[in-house]
Amino acid sequence: MKNLITLGLLILLSIKLCAQEKVQITIIKNANIFDGLNEKLISGSDVLVEGKLIKKIGKNLSAKDATIIDAGGKTLIPGLIDAHWHTYYSNAPQSILATGDAGDVAIIGFIGAERTLMRGFTSCRDVGGNPFAVARKTDTGEYPGPRLFISGPPISQTSGHFDFRGKNDVPRNLTDPMPYWERVGLIMVADGVDEVIRRSRENLRMGATQLKISGGGGVSSSYDDLDVQQYTFEEMKAVADVAKTWNTYVAAHIFTDEAVQTAIKAGIKSIEHGFLMSDETLQMMKDNDVWLSLQPLLDDEDALHFDNPYSQEKFSKVTAGTDHVYKRAKELGVKVAFGTDALFDPKAAEAQGKMLAKLKRWYTPYEVLKMATSTNAELLMLCGPRNPYREGGIGSIKEGNYADMILVDGNPLKDIDLVANPDENFVVIMKDGKVYKNTIGN
Repeated sequence: MKNLITLGLLILLSIKLCAQEKVQITIIKNANIFDGLNEKLISGSDVLVEGKLIKKIGKNLSAKDATIIDAGGKTLIPGLIDAHWHTYYSNAPQSILATGDAGDVAIIGFIGAERTLMRGFTSCRDVGGNPFAVARKTDTGEYPGPRLFISGPPISQTSGHFDFRGKNDVPRNLTDPMPYWERVGLIMVADGVDEVIRRSRENLRMGATQLKISGGGGVSSSYDDLDVQQYTFEEMKAVADVAKTWNTYVAAHIFTDEAVQTAIKAGIKSIEHGFLMSDETLQMMKDNDVWLSLQPLLDDEDALHFDNPYSQEKFSKVTAGTDHVYKRAKELGVKVAFGTDALFDPKAAEAQGKMLAKLKRWYTPYEVLKMATSTNAELLMLCGPRNPYREGGIGSIKEGNYADMILVDGNPLKDIDLVANPDENFVVIMKDGKVYKNTIGN
């Protein structure tokens, strides 16, 4: 009887082991590696990937049952990171705010997530929206999309940048129902210290990795001009204090000096945009170790287009400061991150790589690639223990990191424009050790 029980247990164990999914092993051989940190390529090397992680980097690597990808001397780079992305806003037309619903936005965002990954962006910091469902699906590996560091609904004051209510929806009574887009978490309006604390904690409860507020006027919004500071010092400090208690940080949409300086004093650690800042404010950012999350937005052939002339006029004013801020931030040594902030236009979203290549106006190809990989990863890691991806690191090719990598047909350290055409030049795209694209035929 005892022998029969033992045999039965062994059979059950065997069945369980057989049912377990086999760990995928992949070796990328004969690649010239840009590790995300150093300008000099690691020539003729192999990368052994086991499951989601980079197991070993070296020459002549082998492993039983490994899938081999022969890079043939092509350049292997870390997966790209967009530090200012909107999973839901990027592809949805602005008119959807008037005519659509949460289902429309979610479907557009879910489809757009695959396109984002196939442009080589394996990680994005989503600084406004409610794409938690998209992240839950893509994190399983069953559906393609970048890993997302989500702020949740961006928090704005009444008449602020994220107050998308209709013209006649104010005054708002305390007993009025919450507007639809706030109920579904696309945006959030909060006024006063108590209310911004509550909404901040709600975002963290939803799973936010960092918080996002509007601290100044915006381009796409209808009721605020660019010079307006949004939120008082006390309100900004309240949000920053909540983030601190959760061991994370706050990103703030702001363009102008006074608002940025108030945000810095309040403890906010990431300034989004900042196109109209002076040298004095940039130096204050440097002195207080505050990040500048900047986008290479210019009033050129890739300019964003808006449904109303008021927003278009503000866009022109903002982009007039782009060149100055990039130059001075670099000269002063401010920590600068790369993002795109594509809004309400699938064509703008598709230009994600082209936007990265535009940094060549101010940076060398090495500086551009480093910013979009290891530097951006450094900013994302300010979320500390709120980071949902703690099994490995991101932003660089090194042992123990997530296997987020792109094989480029050419050397982007010599020709950064290669990243502007990922369909043609990115021949392998891997995220979490899973190959989502392989056009080199092995």
